[in-house]
Amino acid sequence: MNARVLVAEDDTKQAEVIRRYLEREGHTALVVHDGRAALDEVRRHRPDLLVLDVMMPVVDGLDVCRILRRDSDLPVLMLTARSTEEDLLLGLDLGADDYLTKPYSPRELMARIRTLLRRTRTAAVAHDPVLRVGALAVDPVRRVVEIEGRQVACTPGEFDVLATMAAEPERVFTRRQLLAGTRGDDRYITERTIDVHVLNLRKKIEPVPRRPVYLQTVFGVGYRLGDGSRGR
Repeated sequence: MNARVLVAEDDTKQAEVIRRYLEREGHTALVVHDGRAALDEVRRHRPDLLVLDVMMPVVDGLDVCRILRRDSDLPVLMLTARSTEEDLLLGLDLGADDYLTKPYSPRELMARIRTLLRRTRTAAVAHDPVLRVGALAVDPVRRVVEIEGRQVACTPGEFDVLATMAAEPERVFTRRQLLAGTRGDDRYITERTIDVHVLNLRKKIEPVPRRPVYLQTVFGVGYRLGDGSRGR
């Protein structure tokens, strides 16, 4: 599973450690030390994954993620010294796919990278048909979401949640079940992650996000995906 991984880390010693571990696993590592350079490298080299430090000069990691998510579903793994739940949710809300707090072990970082790459590669070679629920279409092969013919940009995590539910419309999923469909049993990611993904998806596919007709809440249980007819 060799990949091109962009590392955006202003701590040069830490960046070098990450580069060595990536190359040891057979990946190609590109290293930059500020947010502007990270954005330039993404556009120039189209990496398979971005390891993104939050605290960087010129453009910080949160703004880098915000800018990328306007037109890219590049998997992003954020690194930060901030460890509060609010910081975690902010990073996920901006489109990060995983979040690792400092200090961390390089081996754990490599495990997270393998998980993200495996999930992305598995989806790319899948042969499932397009899943259609009302005016919503989810294509697991191209990883494309459309609502009424309009393409919607989703992060990998958001796509996995939606694809899991689109495979069984009207089924009620618990947050834990949806979490298993996106990251398996990763103990470092909480069920609040699913709430953030659902909130972001509603902004993208619902006619009125505050009154969802697709991503419906089942109070006390979780979520289900309807065909959009409720409330019409």
